[in-house]
Amino acid sequence: MAEDTNRDNSRPPLKVRRVSLDTGRENVVVISRHSSALRPDLFRGFSRVELQCGSKVLLATLVITDDDALIGSDEVGLSEPAFRRFAEPAGSLVTVSPAAPPESLDAVRGKIQGRTFEPAEIDAIISDLTHYRYSDMEIAAFLIGSASFMTSRELLALVHAMAAAGTQLKWPSPIIVDKHCIGGIPGNRTSMIVVPIVAAHGLTIPKTSSRAITSPAGTADTMEVLARVDVSVEEMKEVVAACRGCLVWGGHVNLSPADDILISVERPLCLDTREQMVASIISKKLAAGSTHLLIDLPVGPMAKLANATEAMRLRKLFEFVGDQFGIAVEVITTDGRQPIGNGIGPVLEAGDVMAVLAKDASAPADLREKSLRLAAHLLEYDPQLRGGAGYARARELLDSGAALKKMQEIIDAQGPSTCRNDIGKLTFDVRADNDGSISEIDCLQLNRLARTAGAPIDKGAGIKLFCKIGDRVEKGQPLYRIHAYDQAELDLAVAAARRNSGYFVGARHPAPIEAAP
Repeated sequence: MAEDTNRDNSRPPLKVRRVSLDTGRENVVVISRHSSALRPDLFRGFSRVELQCGSKVLLATLVITDDDALIGSDEVGLSEPAFRRFAEPAGSLVTVSPAAPPESLDAVRGKIQGRTFEPAEIDAIISDLTHYRYSDMEIAAFLIGSASFMTSRELLALVHAMAAAGTQLKWPSPIIVDKHCIGGIPGNRTSMIVVPIVAAHGLTIPKTSSRAITSPAGTADTMEVLARVDVSVEEMKEVVAACRGCLVWGGHVNLSPADDILISVERPLCLDTREQMVASIISKKLAAGSTHLLIDLPVGPMAKLANATEAMRLRKLFEFVGDQFGIAVEVITTDGRQPIGNGIGPVLEAGDVMAVLAKDASAPADLREKSLRLAAHLLEYDPQLRGGAGYARARELLDSGAALKKMQEIIDAQGPSTCRNDIGKLTFDVRADNDGSISEIDCLQLNRLARTAGAPIDKGAGIKLFCKIGDRVEKGQPLYRIHAYDQAELDLAVAAARRNSGYFVGARHPAPIEAAP
């Protein structure tokens, strides 16, 4: 994001050139080593530069090129994210100068050395993050320093700063319910069933969801198969006013924008501390205007939480932070030993959701039952509903078709999907190599395989499951089917499945596979 400043800059200008480089979240600029206006050696020791056009300033990471065909000596190239945020047309004249690091980095260095953050320091760090003043390396330093230890005071300040940095939604209803799962379980697309059930009852549930970062599908990716999810704040409010609920991409309505930035660096580093997880979730729900929040904690040997003790500690932390911000938080533990539903990947998961809503005979029973259980907890927040009646009411709304009708209303209100929604026609069946009962399923490995096949970028790529834990299988029986659009991606997924299918049949070792006929 560009920012305004009144500083004078007398350096000779360069012409802006848009460069077709997707640099993710980072602003990157490219200058020629033969620049006519700049001496590249001037930037030795500086990894960041400052672009200025009038009163507008953009901080970016510098790359120097020897390819004059890419960037001319009188030009400065802006990557796609930098060009979009700077919002100046190609050919505009800008000056480029070395940029001093953000002052808030001093606090990050202090944290690494064992000092605690002051609330004002956390505010400054989050402000710099949301204005793209930090490089990935600097974000990683903040995350690693915070992961080593974080006090309750720091955590509360972090939640407040993250929620305040973006859009903060207000709703006319006194009760705004929401749910969130901490993730890690493939196919766990309960929100797309819970929202229409709860909205059909009459409670308000403005559900904002994320896109996948390292998983094969987020709720927003899956809902996008059925309807538009990149709605504006005003459009979101209109949908909720008309339908009592929505299923939209939270990134487009700018809720806790620092969270998406932090998550994208956390995941490659495998950083997922309790404090960072709680700050991420509560800040978004606080910004979304939630008053009552249900947290789903899947527990299992391959899940984020391996046992009940870990779940109890996280539950207490969620409850503590929720109390401090006036959100009624309820936390439940669920079975995290295996995938939920039959599909992994946006199109396959959307099919499971609609099958449950339509009461199709092939609908996955585990997805239906878990969705009913979660919806029951949310319905119990209705003061007009008698205690203990939530599950029966949820089942009534699902079985009567009211939830399906409400889902169609939400789809119509959000607008039609524009993405490809056919299932990948290239397939490969992963088969058991021996007889026995399935004793364990590696959720993480199945997620990897589905992503290797192309999900979520290819909506119809992924995995169709045929067996779950406890099922008896015979040698050669299909365990699951890999779907892909691209042959190269299918080949990569098959090769990875040959090394580790993710299924354990009988004794605990990955089930080998046979080639499909």
